[in-house]
Amino acid sequence: MANIDRKNVERIIEAVGGKDNIEAATHCVTRLRFSLVDESKVNSKALDENDLVKGQFSTQGQFQVVIGPGLVDQVYNEMIEITGGVRASKDDVKTLASKKQNPLQRAIKTLADIFIPILPAIVMAGLLLGINNILTGPDIFYAGQSLIEVHPQWADVASIINLIASTAFAFLPVLIGWSAVRQFGGSPLLGIVLGLILVNPDLMSAYQYADAKLAGTVPVWNLFGLDVEKIGYQGQVLPVLVSAYLLAKIESLLNKRVHDSIKLLVVAPVALLVTGFLAFVVVGPITFAIGNVLTSGLVGIFDSFAALGGLIYGGLYSLLVITGMHHTFLAVDIQLIGSQGGTFLWPMLALANIAQGAAALAMMFITREQKAKGLAVTSSISAFLGVTEPAIFGVNVRHRYPFIFGMLGSGIAGVILAVNNVLASSIGVGGIPGFLSIFPNQWGIFFLGMAIVLVVPFTGTLLYGKYQLSRQTSRLAAESTTMVPGAQRLATGATEATAVTEAKEEMETNETVSSPSQAAAHANVKPDANKLMVDIAAPLNGQIVPLSEVPDPAFAEQQMGQGIAIIPSEGKVFAPFDGTVAHLIKSKHALIVADPNGVQLLIHVGINTVSLKGDGFTAHVETGAAITKGQLLLEFDIARIEQAGFPVITPVIVPDGQDVIREIMEVEVEGEANHSGTPVLRVKLAAETEN
Repeated sequence: MANIDRKNVERIIEAVGGKDNIEAATHCVTRLRFSLVDESKVNSKALDENDLVKGQFSTQGQFQVVIGPGLVDQVYNEMIEITGGVRASKDDVKTLASKKQNPLQRAIKTLADIFIPILPAIVMAGLLLGINNILTGPDIFYAGQSLIEVHPQWADVASIINLIASTAFAFLPVLIGWSAVRQFGGSPLLGIVLGLILVNPDLMSAYQYADAKLAGTVPVWNLFGLDVEKIGYQGQVLPVLVSAYLLAKIESLLNKRVHDSIKLLVVAPVALLVTGFLAFVVVGPITFAIGNVLTSGLVGIFDSFAALGGLIYGGLYSLLVITGMHHTFLAVDIQLIGSQGGTFLWPMLALANIAQGAAALAMMFITREQKAKGLAVTSSISAFLGVTEPAIFGVNVRHRYPFIFGMLGSGIAGVILAVNNVLASSIGVGGIPGFLSIFPNQWGIFFLGMAIVLVVPFTGTLLYGKYQLSRQTSRLAAESTTMVPGAQRLATGATEATAVTEAKEEMETNETVSSPSQAAAHANVKPDANKLMVDIAAPLNGQIVPLSEVPDPAFAEQQMGQGIAIIPSEGKVFAPFDGTVAHLIKSKHALIVADPNGVQLLIHVGINTVSLKGDGFTAHVETGAAITKGQLLLEFDIARIEQAGFPVITPVIVPDGQDVIREIMEVEVEGEANHSGTPVLRVKLAAETEN
């Protein structure tokens, strides 16, 4: 496993407001989970720039930082070592976070907390049932026959696999009982016993109840003249959930009132006895009926409006992931499998995973930042395997349109699956491996849906993304004009960074200086005839990155000139050398400075920041002003730029077409930028300037 950079972990701590802002922290399979004192102290920009971070979001009172499977364990351990904090459980963080939630959020969180711990068992069961389906399903390998029919020596292997796989579903109330009682504050062991009581072999199986009811052969207990049906609750969710709640509350009440010396003899027996009677007499029959009504109602809706149901659930499932409400449907899936033999919701979930992965993968071919490309690839692979959070939060939601195309693809596929009533025999296996959960005779339709969620989101995201880049370049090219009077016109297709149409207005009012040499004269700065090189210091503090990482083709492809880019750590621009301000853009988001030899440098704060029309920018110099190296020229509000949705990365380029320049050399293209430090660019002057 790869070693992590401790500094990046320290930056995560700083970005969430420092260790004093962390009430509690834990982690799950993919992310760090924080309960923060004040979420307004979170520095989202710093998290986005961190190589360890794949995404960030706040939900259900928790601030979550997506790291990725495997690596998150190392990051968490390192973070605890750095902060000296106490390792918190998920329950600790959730308890603190729940205080900030409304009743609906708390209810959703409670359901999620009950079902998430038992997911490993359900995933295991789903995978093994998928393998069993392959072994026992006809027409997969042989026409009209299954694999074990043609090769009977595999029959017992399939039987054992089926036994292991089906156990988790047959004893599902036991798993739910353990998790639910634990969540409600009771003893998990008593929850296990409660689950076993509800599926005791002496009871009629819930799967046989419908036939026995029609035949009038349902066994009953006679309790003081009251007939109570003697049935189990295999595959049911509501009976064990409500019973677990009652058990936990009764146990808690008894623990408070029974003396310690006799607790062992009183608490557990009384709690289980009372809960057991209530479960079979009241809770079970009522919740069993409610569960069947809800299930029948949902099935009826999909039977009557299959296309609409598939469009809504398939299309909007990814939105449920953002809100956290998707966990509530685990109970619905389990209930459908228990009462109907299969769920039509899980197949749509599996394809929604793939759709978001395909959209994220397309962003690899659109974005130019290397970190963004890597995130697009790794998060898409995760989504293809059923874990969509890195793709959704790390890539798609940030750019919006990939998320929308992902929902469009999964909505279309959802219609096809719902119309053809594609069912999953188990849950827990999402993404591409999700086909193992599908009944083999429906694989064809499922694979058709899979093709749709691969093609539609990927193609839609790719084409729209390329269109957006092309449109942006064309629009900005139309706005391009001369940098400053007397300088060469920049290449066609340059971005807004070329001073746009404002330069024309400046020229007409004679507010600019006619040429670099005149600018030098105006500032009473004379060229150095003996100087062969011009060193250009970093005009900002921050992180130096190659120009290719700028999310704008005109800069990234060096259509305007050579240079570097800086991700600023503070909103200040300093003079990179002694000289003059050759031109300050009216919107103050960019300026051109010239040294005494006439070498011009364009400093463009952010991308598309011309749209802010000066909002968030404060200039401390004017066009024609003399400047000295290290002088503060411009201030800008990083938060305001990011709030407007614009990248804050700042290109620093030496524009093409300058006769005074023979050669441009990049001194530093990576590392920390310090405006008082060593040069980041070096310009060799032309012969006529040297003499």
